[in-house]
Amino acid sequence: MTINERADLAASLKASGKCNCTQAVLAAFEDKFDLSNEQLMTVGAGFAAGMGCMESTCGALIGAVMTAGQLTGAKGTPRYSKEILAKFNEKCGATICKDLKGITTGQVVCPCNDCVRNAVLALSEVCPIEE
Repeated sequence: MTINERADLAASLKASGKCNCTQAVLAAFEDKFDLSNEQLMTVGAGFAAGMGCMESTCGALIGAVMTAGQLTGAKGTPRYSKEILAKFNEKCGATICKDLKGITTGQVVCPCNDCVRNAVLALSEVCPIEE
């Protein structure tokens, strides 16, 4: 599966309402995890509406960092995490859910489906992903 196919899958899963943003990113890389889809959904369940119910880190970004840990065997994950965060911020304009959704400003910076897609793309720009 190409990275664009993974990004499309993640956005589609989010749009379907079957997954929150974290779960959608994790599910797009399900073949890279030694966990079932059900287990991935359980692991990502607590990040609906961003960490802290929109008060903190975007769930899609969290899913990308979790996936980076899996893809790299946790070797260098803090460095990858920092780079993914920077790429995501460039693409989306923020990393905090409430800022992305315009909760205090009334101006949406980046819709959830785009955040999910951009998280997958940011991850691919930073971590080696075998097709």
